Amino acid sequence: MTAAIQLNAVEKRFGNVGIIRDLNLSVARGERHAIIGPNGAGKSTTFNLISGHIKPTSGEIRLNGEVTSGLRPFEINRRGLSRSFQVTNVFARMTVWENVRCAVLWATGHRYAFWKNVDNLPEVKQRTAQILDDIHLSHRRDVPAGLLTYAEQRELEIGITIAGGASVIMLDEPTAGMSHAETERAVALIRRLTEGRTLVIVEHDMSVVFGLADRISVLVYGHIIASGTPEEIRGNPKVKEAYLGEEID
Repeated sequence: MTAAIQLNAVEKRFGNVGIIRDLNLSVARGERHAIIGPNGAGKSTTFNLISGHIKPTSGEIRLNGEVTSGLRPFEINRRGLSRSFQVTNVFARMTVWENVRCAVLWATGHRYAFWKNVDNLPEVKQRTAQILDDIHLSHRRDVPAGLLTYAEQRELEIGITIAGGASVIMLDEPTAGMSHAETERAVALIRRLTEGRTLVIVEHDMSVVFGLADRISVLVYGHIIASGTPEEIRGNPKVKEAYLGEEID
């Protein structure tokens, strides 16, 4: 079966500095795949390469079998990939409803036109309402996004990410800065909303990683040192060495 995401011998250099080197990664369709590694390992760079925000120096990236290395982010998005970022990325002055509706409008093929009234698009209203219900923010629909709590903003960003119906979802540290209770709620939300989709996640919280991922890849100095099930990764001596035997245990 064709992989959802495939990286073949990908390298990324900034000048003479090699950030990603000979990176090979395969994520199966419908799999929840976590990428972990120490700070500075190249996790966010890998995300940016896959989503098109930076171009690889060499190597090949495929999305559902199609070569996407070198394409721009919006072109990759239109081929079925959507991602979130480490820093919450919402329109602070727009309401929760308007934030999600913007994503739905583009996903349903509607573009800016001054003669159109977006309130008269029933399929957009229905989809927006469904997503707000899915992320448990219907009661906050008229609140400016900038006034939401941090955890609510992260939930809103997840809603925006899945609004387009992408088959591949990438989440960059979605539970960073959350309390234990907020993290549990976010994990339950992610598990439910990505059912039947491919999920790639970067996360530092090992309880989230081992509780959510089907497979885990460990990135150290821009190179994958191990890939496997949570049980295989937990017992891998190379991984324990990379984490000084602390976080994995």
